[in-house]
Amino acid sequence: MKRRDVLKGLSIVAGGALCTTPALSAFAFGEDKAQAPPPLALPIRGLVRKNGKLMQPIQISIRHSGGDAAAVTTLDGAEIDRRALTSGQNTFNVLIAPVTEARDGSIVVKVGESGSSASVKLQPVRKVLIYVLPHSHHDLGYTDLQANVEEKQMQNITLGMEMARKTASYPEGSRFVWNLEVLWGADLYMRRRSQAEKDALIAAVKNGWVAINGMYANELTGLCRPEELMQLFRYGTELGKTCGVRVDSAMISDVPGYTWGTVTAMAQAGIRYFSAAPNFFDRIGSLMAEWQDKPFWAVSPSGKEKVLVWIPWTGYAMSHVMKLSPEFVGKYQDRLDTAGFKYDISYIRWSGHGDNAVPDPELSEFIKGWNEEYEWPKFHISSTSEAFSAFEKRHGTEIPEMHGDLTPYWEDGAGSSALETKLNRVAADRLTQAEALGAMFSPTALSTAKVNEAWRNILLYSEHTWGAWCSVSDSESDFTKKQWDVKRQFAVDAESMSKALLAETLQAAGAGTDASVIDVHNSTSWPRSELVVLSAAMSAAGDHVKTERGASVPSQRLSTGELAFLAHDVPAFGSARFRLSGAKALAPAKHAMFQDGVLDNGIVRVKLDPASGNLVELSQHGRAENLVDSSQGQAANEYLFLEGSDVTKVQQSGTATIHVEEAGPLVASVRIESAAPGCKSLVRRVRLVAGEDHVELTNIVDKKRAPLNPHPGKGGPGDDFAQREAKESVQFAFPFAVRDGAMRMDIPLGVMRPEIDQLPGACRNWLPVGRWIDVSNAEHGVTWVTLDAPLVEVGEISANMLGSQRDPKLWRKYIAPTQTFYSWAMNNHWGTNYRAYQEGVVEFRYALRPHAGYDAAAAGRFAIGLSQPLVTTVASAAAVKPALLRIEPEDVLALALKTSEDGESTVIRLLGASGEERQAKLTWAAPQQPQLWLSDLSEQRVKRIDGEVTVAGWDLVTLRADHA
Repeated sequence: MKRRDVLKGLSIVAGGALCTTPALSAFAFGEDKAQAPPPLALPIRGLVRKNGKLMQPIQISIRHSGGDAAAVTTLDGAEIDRRALTSGQNTFNVLIAPVTEARDGSIVVKVGESGSSASVKLQPVRKVLIYVLPHSHHDLGYTDLQANVEEKQMQNITLGMEMARKTASYPEGSRFVWNLEVLWGADLYMRRRSQAEKDALIAAVKNGWVAINGMYANELTGLCRPEELMQLFRYGTELGKTCGVRVDSAMISDVPGYTWGTVTAMAQAGIRYFSAAPNFFDRIGSLMAEWQDKPFWAVSPSGKEKVLVWIPWTGYAMSHVMKLSPEFVGKYQDRLDTAGFKYDISYIRWSGHGDNAVPDPELSEFIKGWNEEYEWPKFHISSTSEAFSAFEKRHGTEIPEMHGDLTPYWEDGAGSSALETKLNRVAADRLTQAEALGAMFSPTALSTAKVNEAWRNILLYSEHTWGAWCSVSDSESDFTKKQWDVKRQFAVDAESMSKALLAETLQAAGAGTDASVIDVHNSTSWPRSELVVLSAAMSAAGDHVKTERGASVPSQRLSTGELAFLAHDVPAFGSARFRLSGAKALAPAKHAMFQDGVLDNGIVRVKLDPASGNLVELSQHGRAENLVDSSQGQAANEYLFLEGSDVTKVQQSGTATIHVEEAGPLVASVRIESAAPGCKSLVRRVRLVAGEDHVELTNIVDKKRAPLNPHPGKGGPGDDFAQREAKESVQFAFPFAVRDGAMRMDIPLGVMRPEIDQLPGACRNWLPVGRWIDVSNAEHGVTWVTLDAPLVEVGEISANMLGSQRDPKLWRKYIAPTQTFYSWAMNNHWGTNYRAYQEGVVEFRYALRPHAGYDAAAAGRFAIGLSQPLVTTVASAAAVKPALLRIEPEDVLALALKTSEDGESTVIRLLGASGEERQAKLTWAAPQQPQLWLSDLSEQRVKRIDGEVTVAGWDLVTLRADHA
């Protein structure tokens, strides 16, 4: 097979259609064209040892006709070789003393009276050890249907083991090693293959023939919830334990950029080395320009952990665009020269000839031959761990430490399937909540296998392969639709499984028969008082609500038939009991109401523009400042629709009709209906609850489908339609006005300030956000929460990069200080992989909370509380179970509470959410007094803890509590 046919970047054949991508053509060697005659003289950037001396070869190629004759080769007039030629093509090396600096030379080869000459550029040979990491890039789809890719990646493991076995007797350095790039293929292998095959894989790992890298998938880490980011590395610890090896490395391929908390998660998994190999040209901003062949220590948000990160030349695609040859060796040294690479150890990725490629059988043969002939450079096939460990030992103290967010780029594609992204995002929070409730009520209630399978679905939705290579150019083809069906199912299954697991834990809480008695359960580590809504069926006993001690609490029968009430003082990791009766509902002391366009509850005041329905004023009682910046005619929660990339043509929603849905006194809410471009309808709801310090926003977009390619299947992803036509996006604006206010953004396992905490090469056109953004000064501010939409544009509408974008100069370079941002809810900007369109109803939920001075932990509690709401059951006959655990101080947050996988203990993950070091005290419900151990993602006992636990600012501490 011609190599051209297997290079994904040059041509992809799938579903009977051919897609040509010209992006890599400049790097291809054109080997399928007629071969040009070799040059007379070709310097080889290698050193050979001859008679005890290192010498530098020049390859001479000359055709001779006639009988035997002598050839004399000179360099700059000095004879360097004399030998006999035979008739035909003669190719041989002549040796010179190694040059110490680049220079031009003149080669003359004389045969008899005739001669040929050539100018050559002689360059010093680098005495560099080049580690080569063989692997296959795991695209779960794209080039083929997912089921076929799964089989191929399992087969690649078998092929990799066989190649390692065949080369086991080769000289050191040329023995084949198969790197498991990510682990979903290995997970399937261990599930589906025979016991003999599984045993063979375990043995191959122990022998060093197969190397485990600890990341489960090539993940869009900016989409991950905190526990999801941890789960990304969980299986690596499990497989390492099964194989009896330590897993201290991770790979990621294709994906440009990684959220800052990835460092924390890797450290929890024992990972010290991170081989990051992005796509090397498309939609990557300046990331490769900044970091290619510039290894650095990535320091975690807490500053306590660091991981060695190294992006190699061409990312993971070197074997896609180059072939093994002396010419390649020279080109690689040219690259190191250009980069100013100052180390004597380097590494490259070798991922075969395309994505999902088989192991390259030529690799060991080339390296064996090269190393036998040349002393320098030297090649060594290895695992990630071996290569990076060698580099650390020699150069680890010489490379810089970088403290910040390498904000990722490709998360923007998640906005092409906003509904499924929402489902997956909510499922991750629901699953975290289910695990906590399981630990609280019945440690054996949840099946570990079911929980892990739910996390697997969540991870594989956030994995970077969204669909087919022709997903935009031929969106209605069976090939595209079948791949999207599989991708979508990950989110759908994550939702259904998380709901089922939550239901199981609530059943374990003890469902009773007296429907007038309700238990409210809190799965978080701080006490909560907030609104609870019961279904009409669950609240049939009446509208009046009392606590277990007989105190009445405010309640209201809603227009939907549901009952809302304020559940006061639900303890951390505990429950509170309430009783319903037919008495009249108690009204709150201060009513929530809507009057003259204003929602007010005596704590928060919100004013809506009667014409647009936009939020034009937000303030706290007792403070005169309007926290919404309306100075330029802007408003909060304003709908914006952009067709194409010209931001001057952004469109707004039409005239609004405002209806009161709930008039108070406990719950006041309005429904705002508008015509809106790009939508069949736009409905926005604004809700304010008596006694609560925030306002909730719900925006329901009934999206129209974007136009389809009028010539489906023609032109492929590079065609004008896929690149530029029918592109659109939906934003909701949030301009704030806080005097001298600073913006801070929640990310998984950390907080970062746009621009200030972003590393060079980070994406600035759009940023993934965890749960909240805060704009505040030392005295007051506002926290914004997003439950469903994970992307924002900061300061301006800058997410207008359509289709393929290969020029680093076109990307945004700087984010000026600002208090304005836009929730980037929907888009279809890609020309491949992601969705060409979306249609139908999608709900986007937000909340705004005015507050006193900046408090990161308070912002975290507020946002987590909204994403993990209080849940209810009909009370059991038994008394309320005491709260499992209290954690002090409250600014140390438990991000996870779960039963250990061995079923013997409780695992808690604590985050220093204030940004400052704390001494955390854990108080357990009597008679429990478990023994605490410092642990990690493996859940093993690492160090015994007696007394308080030190939690540094933004540090994540995993504890194991052994119950007697």
